[in-house]
Amino acid sequence: MAKLYFYYASMNAGKSTTLLQADFNYRERGMETMLWTAQLDNRSDAMAIESRIGLGADAHRFTGDTNLWDRVHAAHAVQPLACVMVDEAQFLSNGQVWQLARLADEAGIPVICYGLRTDFQGELFPGSAALLGIADTLVELKAVCHCGRKASMNLRVDARGAAVKAGAQTEIGGNDRYVALCRKHFSEALGG
Repeated sequence: MAKLYFYYASMNAGKSTTLLQADFNYRERGMETMLWTAQLDNRSDAMAIESRIGLGADAHRFTGDTNLWDRVHAAHAVQPLACVMVDEAQFLSNGQVWQLARLADEAGIPVICYGLRTDFQGELFPGSAALLGIADTLVELKAVCHCGRKASMNLRVDARGAAVKAGAQTEIGGNDRYVALCRKHFSEALGG
């Protein structure tokens, strides 16, 4: 039976690397996969999904209007898919998460989603909230805070490295904009 999986973590925990390794494993065995990522993540010109350690792959890009059920189901009818993998899953809508669940439940295609659990203010992203609620399997990947504890929070920083306390939930960036911290140091950085 196919399942809907959600691998979540803070920044710099290796989510994209893990996705690319899983994709490689399927393809090495001659199995077809379909990769997706958020269109708004435009940090790389070369590859749609790219890890900090230099791995990358092309992928379909979704927006809030993308009907994932229709797009994946149509591709599956032409070439059977062994797995669908979604990077930046925090940017999925609630409806898109339910479309992915339907792919697992009705089309029998395993779906593995990778994304952040919370934003820079410690609030759940809509896609993450939906996945935490309905995914069959939840897996937390670990990043490390500078103190050695598990980093579960994403601190947004400005150009000087100071904590950003307000702003839009989504601002694309990497190590230049975000620091993965444990809850204690995240709280201290925000002043309480």
